[in-house]
Amino acid sequence: MTHAPTGDLRFPEADALAVIRTALTEDLGGPDGVDVTTMATIPAAQVSRAAVVAREDGTLAGIPLIGLVFDEVARRMGAEPLRTTTQHRDGDLVSKGDVVATLAGSTQVTLVGERTMLNLLCRLSGIATSTHAWAERLEGTGATVLDTRKTTPGLRALEKYAVRAGGGTNKRMGLFDVAMIKDNHKLAAGSLSKAYAAVRAKFPDVPIQVEVTTTAEALESVRVGARFLLCDNMSVDLLRETVGAVRATGEDVELEATGGLTLRVAREYAETGVDYLSVGALTHSSPILDLALDLTDG
Repeated sequence: MTHAPTGDLRFPEADALAVIRTALTEDLGGPDGVDVTTMATIPAAQVSRAAVVAREDGTLAGIPLIGLVFDEVARRMGAEPLRTTTQHRDGDLVSKGDVVATLAGSTQVTLVGERTMLNLLCRLSGIATSTHAWAERLEGTGATVLDTRKTTPGLRALEKYAVRAGGGTNKRMGLFDVAMIKDNHKLAAGSLSKAYAAVRAKFPDVPIQVEVTTTAEALESVRVGARFLLCDNMSVDLLRETVGAVRATGEDVELEATGGLTLRVAREYAETGVDYLSVGALTHSSPILDLALDLTDG
C-alpha cells in the first residue's frame, strides 16, 4: 500500500554513502576492522538467504540504504555483492510481518552489515512514520507539516528525505539557504527592523523569515518587508488573531506555527489559517520503526 510523498524524493545517495562508511568504520573499529564474531564462526564460502521484515506497521524510508550498505561491506571484505531484491519503495505503508526486501549471498557480508543497515533504515522509517501521522491529521486543512534543523548531526540530508517520504515538507536545510531572524538577532542588532535591513543588505537574494510572538510584532515584520513569519509558541486564539491581522494587510505572507505542537492539537492549529506547522519532534524524537533481518536458510 502506498501514499503520495511530497516534494523531491530523489534519494541523497552521496550523503548516504558518507554516513554508511562512517557507521561501518565505527562498528568495525576502523577502516580495516573486522567483525570478530562473524569471522570466527562463519566460513568465508558460506552463503544464505535473508529477509528484512517489518515488526510493526509503519511508513518506509531509506530502502536504497539496504543495497548500499551491503555493497560497501562486500567491497571492504573483497567479497561478492549480495543479490538484493526490494519488495517496497520509500513512502510505502507496511504492516507487521511484511517482507521489505530479500538478500542472497555471503553470510559473512550479511551479518557484518546487518546492524548498520537496520540502524539507518529503522531510523528513517520511524521519521517517515511519524510524519505520515501528521500529514494525515492535517489533510484537508490547507496546512503542511514542516521539519526543522533539529536533526541528528551528520544525518540531516537523510532525515529530511525521510520527512518527504512520509508526506511532509522540508524547511531550510541549514543556516545558508534561508535567513531566520530570531529574538537574539533582534536584540543584538538593536531592533527587528534593523536586523531585517541588515540581512537584506548583506544577502539580497536569500529568503528571510522573521520569528514573532505577538500580533503587533507580526504586523511590524510585514511593514518592514517580511513575507515569511514564524509564529512561535502562540496559543490557538492568539495565532488566529495574528493570521487574521496579517491577512488583512493584503500582503502575500506565508505563516508558520511552531512551538510545543502535538498531534492532539495539530488540526486546531492548522484551522487558524496558517500555511505550515513546523515540528522539530519529527527528526529529534520519532521512535524507530521496528524492522529486523532474519536468515531464512543456509
